[in-house]
Amino acid sequence: MLETNHWVQIFFERASDATFIFADGQLLAKNAVARQLISELQVDPAYLEQLVTTAVDQHESSLDNCTDCTILAQMPNHIIPLTLISAGGERFAYSLTYQILDPKSRVFAIELKSQLSSTRADQLAHHRQLTRYVSRAHEEERKKIAQDLHDSIAQGLYSARIGIRRIKDSTANPKLVTNLADLVETQLDDTLSEVKGLALDVRPAVLDSFGLVAAIKALTKRLEENSGVEFNVLARLGDLTLNEDVKSVLYRITQESISNALRHAHPFEITVILIAHDQFISLEVTDDGDGFELNQPGEYNGHSMGLMNMNDRVKALNGSFEITSAKGAGTTVTVHFPLPARHRVDAIKEAN
Repeated sequence: MLETNHWVQIFFERASDATFIFADGQLLAKNAVARQLISELQVDPAYLEQLVTTAVDQHESSLDNCTDCTILAQMPNHIIPLTLISAGGERFAYSLTYQILDPKSRVFAIELKSQLSSTRADQLAHHRQLTRYVSRAHEEERKKIAQDLHDSIAQGLYSARIGIRRIKDSTANPKLVTNLADLVETQLDDTLSEVKGLALDVRPAVLDSFGLVAAIKALTKRLEENSGVEFNVLARLGDLTLNEDVKSVLYRITQESISNALRHAHPFEITVILIAHDQFISLEVTDDGDGFELNQPGEYNGHSMGLMNMNDRVKALNGSFEITSAKGAGTTVTVHFPLPARHRVDAIKEAN
């Protein structure tokens, strides 16, 4: 028991939040962070005790007329926003959390948590979640590539290999050999086309060599020929040089938006608009297909990297992402990225 008390005391002393324990108006204990706050920010424990006492009295008062009292009564602790000011006038935002330990003796614990630390913790949590999203998306993309390699390209090469073996072993007349050679050549041409298509899906060379607009136009031209859907591309970027990450995300969102429309929406026309505005660059991908209800689970099913995962990638680059859709009214995917000031003038002159 004594050893347990020892470890509890160490835990209390090393806690990352400032912790105070009061009994009947008297400060019983404070940990290292609490002592630091008292020293550096001149925190008055009596003021903290009075804040909590007032809050407790208010919750217990029959005149409070609080519509949430039933909920509050069930809460193990309560939170009070608090601003502490240093001797130099610097303001620090804290959240004061108190918990009643013994109502009869009015024993309660107070924790002061820095909102800056909370914000940092939230950012780290979001970063971890985003990392999981991206890792999962990458893994799904690898699975798709592996499946395409196995189901299509490997099978095509295997078929060509069999044809070559038949030619090698053939004792038939030259006409049959010629026919077999033509079949092998056709099979290899088809496989080569599939390899090129797969390479374009993974990372089009034109994106690196000629830029985002050229890559989007090449993508839409290829898909227009394959699908029969009409594509329109309106792009006004001027001399704008985009960050590589932003450029990649804009291309992927265009690709994914079009892919999902072709798979699920049965559109007749798809329009891509990429414009440099005064303060930001915007991308809109609009189709006139079936549309879907955003709030209905299961209505929308993104594949590959997934538009919902793309939402997190956009936010990670300080952009905004929005999907608007309705049954029978098509779908529009909209992305905004802020423009660095040094890029705006040339881009706007060209756009206008």
